[in-house]
Parts: sequence; C-alpha cells; structure tokens
Amino acid sequence: MANRGEIALRVFRAARELGIATVAVAPPDDAGSLHARSADETVAIASYLDSQEHIRAAKESGADAIHPGYGFLAENADFAEAVEAAGLTWIGPPPDALRAGGDKLAAKRIAREAGVPTIPEAEEPPLIVKAAAGGGGRGMRIVRTRTELAEAVAAARREAAAAFGDGTVYLERYIERPRHVEIQLLADSAGTVLALGERDCSVQRRHQKVLEESPSPALDADLRARMSDAAVCFAQAIGYAGAGTAEFMLDGRDFYFLELNGRIQVEHPVTEAVTGLDLVQWQLRIARGERLDVRPELHGHAVEVRLYAEDPRTFLPQAGRVERLRLPAAVRVDAGVAEGDEVGTSYDPMIAKLIASGATREEALDRLACALAATEIAGVTTNLPFLRWLVAHPALRAGDATTAFLVEYPPLSAPPAALPDPLWRGAFRLNLPPSAAQPPPDVDAAAHEHGPGAGSSTITAPMPGTVIKVNVQEGSTVEARDPLVVLEAMKMETPLVAPFDATVKTVHVKEGDRVAGGALLVELDD
Repeated sequence: MANRGEIALRVFRAARELGIATVAVAPPDDAGSLHARSADETVAIASYLDSQEHIRAAKESGADAIHPGYGFLAENADFAEAVEAAGLTWIGPPPDALRAGGDKLAAKRIAREAGVPTIPEAEEPPLIVKAAAGGGGRGMRIVRTRTELAEAVAAARREAAAAFGDGTVYLERYIERPRHVEIQLLADSAGTVLALGERDCSVQRRHQKVLEESPSPALDADLRARMSDAAVCFAQAIGYAGAGTAEFMLDGRDFYFLELNGRIQVEHPVTEAVTGLDLVQWQLRIARGERLDVRPELHGHAVEVRLYAEDPRTFLPQAGRVERLRLPAAVRVDAGVAEGDEVGTSYDPMIAKLIASGATREEALDRLACALAATEIAGVTTNLPFLRWLVAHPALRAGDATTAFLVEYPPLSAPPAALPDPLWRGAFRLNLPPSAAQPPPDVDAAAHEHGPGAGSSTITAPMPGTVIKVNVQEGSTVEARDPLVVLEAMKMETPLVAPFDATVKTVHVKEGDRVAGGALLVELDD
C-alpha cells in the first residue's frame, strides 16, 4: 500500500475480506502511525513520494501489487508505468489514461472533442487560476481584479510546483455560486464503464471538500442521466479502467466538466452506502482481470463529514497528541488515527470520516448530527464544533448549499434571523461559547490576520510551517492587508497580512525558515 492514514486502513480492510495479505510502508517520521501498526507486514521507506522506495518495499516483502490510495503518487502515470515495468500489478487506471485525465488542459480538450461541456477560458476577472496538474485545491487562486492577477499566478505556480512538481497554470471564467457535483465511475479492462450516481460536494473550504452526500439534492432523473452520460463518455474517450470520479461544476441546470480523478476518492463511502458496492474491493477485482457484472441501483441517502485536526473557524491545520478519542458506533467511521497517536503537520491532518445513511436525506443528517454529538476528542484542536454547526445549519438542511456556503455563512457564525428549525438552537449551544462563535476573517484566497488581535503590531505563525516568501524588510511601509510573509504548511500557502497601515519594525524570519505555531514573524509600528 503506497499510502498512509485512513485510506491505507480502508484498503487493508477490503484486501483482507478478499483473502489478500497486506503490506504497509512508512518513513521514519511516520513509523509509529496506525496504518503501520495495522498491516500484516510493514516495510520502512525513505519517503512516500519516492516511487522507487515503494517498488523496493513491494519486492522486499514479496507483494505482487501496489495500491496507491489517494494523494502522493496516486495519479502519477510515471509511477504506474514503473510499477508495471517492475513486474507488479498497478491497482489503478492505465498510465495513458492517467496522463490524459491528469493534465487538466489536455482533459479539457478531450472533453470538448467528446461533446462534454467545459468551463470557458478567461483573460479578464473574475477568473480562477488553476494548476494543470492540480487537485485538492492546491494551485488555485480566485482573481477579482487585474491588479491581483500577477501575484495570484505566481502563488499558484509556486504551490503547484511544490505539490505536483509542475508549475503550469491556466485561467478559467470564475462562476460565483455553483454546486460541485461528481459522478462515480467504475470501469473494467473490457471496456464496460458504469456510472454509480453522483455525490454533491459543494460545501468546501479553500477549495477542499468538507461535507459530501449522495444523491445530490439539486439533481433530478434527467439531469443525473445527462451528467452520467457525459462522465461515461469522457472515461471511454481516454480508455479508463478502475474506479474514478468525473467532477463537474453545476450552475442551475448547466454543467461543466472540471476533471477526472484517476483514483479512489476520500468521499467514496457515501456511494458505497447508497449502491451497496465495495468500491475498493472492485478496484482489486478489476486489477486481477474480473469483469463488471453488476447493475446497482441507488437506495436511500448518505452523508459524510471529515474530522480534521484544524482550527474550527479558520481551517488552519493543528498539531498535537490525541489524548482522548471516542468515535460513534451508530454510523460508519473510517479512522486514520487512534487514541494516543500524534498528529503533525507533515501529512494530511484528517483524523476520521463519519458516514451516516438513512432512507431519506433528513434521516441521514439526523443520524450524523447524533453521531457528531457523541464524538469526543481531546489533546488536539479539531473542527468538531464546526461540523456540529454545519450539519444543523438551516441552509444545509434545506439542500441549498453552493461552493459559496462558507462565505455566505462564516463558520460558527450566529444562526440566521429566520430560524426554521429549533434543532439549530440546540446544536449551536453545543459547540462553543458565544465569544468563540464570531465570524472569522474572510478565508477566500486564504489571507488571515494573526496575533493577539486584529490591530496587533505582532504577526505570528498560525501553525507550524515553512516561510517561503518574505515581502518586507525593516523600514518598509505597508498598507492594511498587504501580504507580509507567506507560510507553507501541508503544501498549502497562507499569506499573513498587515492588519493596518504601518512601518515594519523588525522581521524575525527569512525565506526557508521552519517555524513553530505562535512563532513571532514580523513586528510593526503604527
């Protein structure tokens, strides 16, 4: 298993149910992690990003196949080719399909040629800068004025190069309040491609998903059929095999192809809940040559949320030891850590996924709300209060969420004046004291003000990370919201801005410095 965390554990579970032995890999800084303790065998490697280390580990352990999970090398066509060249089975799509679907510019061209609608390119704001090799929100920047364009492109290129080894970016028209809807695909090597319904992933922070559900409250049978046909058409055009996801932007009844993710998705459990299929098992079965002989139908509703070690208002990653962890038994839980484990900032800070299902959407959301109320965690700051707030939110309950949800309803903000559901009041009281429930700074383009207060003369690091850019020096004159320092953590950039017009008194860091959370970065004079 060329991965870690909850997806490694998920693959181990599917493999064991098929009678397949499992091998974990872990570098020195992750040797004590839950996935490394859970496999039949564990092999030490230098890095999750070193493809040859995974191949060495497979041969050393006698494994005959490699599952890449998601992230890291999961959609790397060169890695897939290297695995096959080593005489191992690659549990994923063919390398050529990965190349065709992984380059977003090439994928857009193929989609257009196949008659699948795509978002128009743009040169004038509003527009969005995207990484051609991107995913997970990395290498993306929204641009609303021409003066922002140059810095947005530069930042997106840096972030994309750090995350994917490719700094190529492109520009698209920015759609303000769309839904994000994706179609789950499953294809075998004989050319059969199945669309297994959709997931609505509209609630996002920093272009990363927070809550996913299936089916989407925005789709009827006709729209579902048209989007499914488009997804299948694209998959066939690139010769796809295995599990994959075609992502679309939905604007009213118009939809636009975004990309095809050539891997298992984090949110795959909601599709499993409504179809009854084990998608990871089918990845393994397709890789060993089995044909798709299923015609599943969708039943009921399922909702998933992601429990992260992060600030519940700003979504910035947090580190610490999980001193207490009580996860609910009434819903499906895919966990990546256990009580006593350390959560650092070198890897994704996801602790667990909670997946609730029911005969109706309301029933699934009610079960999820009860599960979140029963969840206990201590020792590390998490987004649990935010998730409780979110699942009880009237707009979410009404099925009206778009990708602008967290801009229109800042995390942990007070309930709307028109309160349709008394459940909201109870859930809001469960989360945080009123003083902690104030709207945070605008999180769009990830600019934050840090320090003891919005008017503080000291700028501190909101989390551990690396200083990748210092824009000022002692004596520099800055205006309010000018970016002073850019901090990188988890391959995501966070610009730290001036809270007011000021002169820079002292700069305490230089580019390349690694800093702890709370470290003093810049001091200002009024």
